[in-house]
Amino acid sequence: MPAEDIESGTPDEDKAAATEQRENTSDVRVEKKDDPAPAPKSGATVSIPVSSVLWGAAVGFLGVLTVLFAVLWWSAKSDLDEQNQRAADDRRAEQVATDYAVGAATVNYQDINAWIGKLKANTTPQLANKFDATAPKLEQILVPLKWTSTASPISAKVVSGDNGVYKVNVFVNVSSTNAQSPEGAQTTVTYNVTVDENSDWKITDVGGTDGALPLN
Repeated sequence: MPAEDIESGTPDEDKAAATEQRENTSDVRVEKKDDPAPAPKSGATVSIPVSSVLWGAAVGFLGVLTVLFAVLWWSAKSDLDEQNQRAADDRRAEQVATDYAVGAATVNYQDINAWIGKLKANTTPQLANKFDATAPKLEQILVPLKWTSTASPISAKVVSGDNGVYKVNVFVNVSSTNAQSPEGAQTTVTYNVTVDENSDWKITDVGGTDGALPLN
């Protein structure tokens, strides 16, 4: 048999070999397609959508606004509560002072002791003792004059209030009769009353002007 026939083989054998080679090549290509994608190289840029950044910023801003509004609301509420409490305290001091002034301006010379009791009502012991000491002098003034008077409140105003001590001006309309004016007269009397919240809203001092009776 010639040498060239041995080296080249038959045409059928060559064809079969070529087909096998193509199939092997196809398998290799399929395997390469199934390989996972290569990992990104170090230092590669990662893209973040702009919409995500804006959304995150909006959420953070809303959170800050919520905290800010909460702080402002609490501060405003505290201020309002403080104002309401201060107004309520002023009204109480004015009422205490008004009640006292009306009692002090209501006099019947035939019952001086009852009037002295009104002067001492809701006062501190120190002030009550002052009225006890001046009671004889007041009686010497009012009985000879045959003084009688009734009173009705006009208005009251806190003029100062420091550390729970309120100074109140009370305006009272007084209708009075006495030996010198038996026909009667009406006057507006101003009482200066000091009310101490720290002493259970008791009166620590009282004075009168514009026609008020001498109280101390």
